[in-house]
Amino acid sequence: MTPRSDMTLEWHLRKVVAKEAVDEAVKDAVQAVLKHMHGGRSRKRRGGRELVRLLEEARGAAAGAGEWQVVRLVQDAIEYAEGRILRYDFEDRHRLFGDGQRRESHTGFLGSTMQAMHQWLFDAGRRYLADHPEAGIEEFLEHFRAQGEDAVFLQASEDRPGRYVVPRGRAEITLWLERIIRSGRIDIADPAAEARKIVTSPEALALLAADDQGRILLQAAELRRRDARLKELRTVVEDRKATEADVQRALDGQYWIFGGRFVGEAAQRRLVPGDELDIPLIRGDGALHVVELKRAMSLKGPLVKRHRHAWVPAAQVHEAVGQAVNYLTGLDENRERLRADFGIETRRASALVLVGHPALHPEVPEEEVNEALRTFNAHMTRVEVLTYKELLDNAERSLAGESAV
Repeated sequence: MTPRSDMTLEWHLRKVVAKEAVDEAVKDAVQAVLKHMHGGRSRKRRGGRELVRLLEEARGAAAGAGEWQVVRLVQDAIEYAEGRILRYDFEDRHRLFGDGQRRESHTGFLGSTMQAMHQWLFDAGRRYLADHPEAGIEEFLEHFRAQGEDAVFLQASEDRPGRYVVPRGRAEITLWLERIIRSGRIDIADPAAEARKIVTSPEALALLAADDQGRILLQAAELRRRDARLKELRTVVEDRKATEADVQRALDGQYWIFGGRFVGEAAQRRLVPGDELDIPLIRGDGALHVVELKRAMSLKGPLVKRHRHAWVPAAQVHEAVGQAVNYLTGLDENRERLRADFGIETRRASALVLVGHPALHPEVPEEEVNEALRTFNAHMTRVEVLTYKELLDNAERSLAGESAV
């Protein structure tokens, strides 16, 4: 879904965020968002990924200035732009209209909706009991629970304008599919949404019906998507002109590449004033894992150097590790606040530094480059260093293993 830009978002930025901002850098960042919204050729407000990027910069500026109330307000703006907060909820939460009062139209709409819903429940309940006089309370409740699940598949009838149909039984199929997705070794951002897409496709349903375990189609599609993204990432990594930003864009949303011990990415990247994390991952135990991205083939300087008959990490590696250690120190010092504000545990936080590529040193066997970094890692406790090639090779082997299952 394309990030949206509308009057509600603009009013939130002008009437709420801008008034709360104190630091000039924060004010300028908010104005940059507003300028983008009205920077198009038409009168329509501009949205898109650039809008989200500018909002994230404003959030970062607020965090850097210690204006945490502004951070929360801008985070709400980001979630609204990305469709994670509904418009009515957003307007009501921040009192955007009606001089700060709750909108009566929203209250009236909600009230009339609830009235219609209860009337429907009453009528449907009476019909059900008339058709099933022997039904007990559990059967009665189960009937309405099943109808509620089917309601999300409401369809408009082509031959009966103004009438709508709830196809019975779709919800049960969807629930089954969703459980299959969640239990398999595949990462799909929204299993319920993917399941709904499948149940609307007769072809997909036919294939699933022929598969007694119901996972082959889903796993194949996910593995194919991962393989394509992995090839795209490898192309970027091997590009001698690619910057850290290029690599970060190619890695966006692909946390599976880092292994199965991670369950997702943290929504916030700027957790500590002055520090913005490249990729903040969440481990299975709930702790934060920081991924620090450096250049790959465009690394400015050597990855390893010769020291007394052995290859050892060069200055670029030590500098990156030092930066990661500083991040971990800041996270440790702000542990209580981060857990209270964002629900993120940083006490056991760790870090991965991705830097360089063995092809930077054609004169050094790849095994020796990797061994030099492994020896270096053996003396570290919370920070690990990998080349991009080793990360991608590991991910590729993982894909091959899953394809064979």
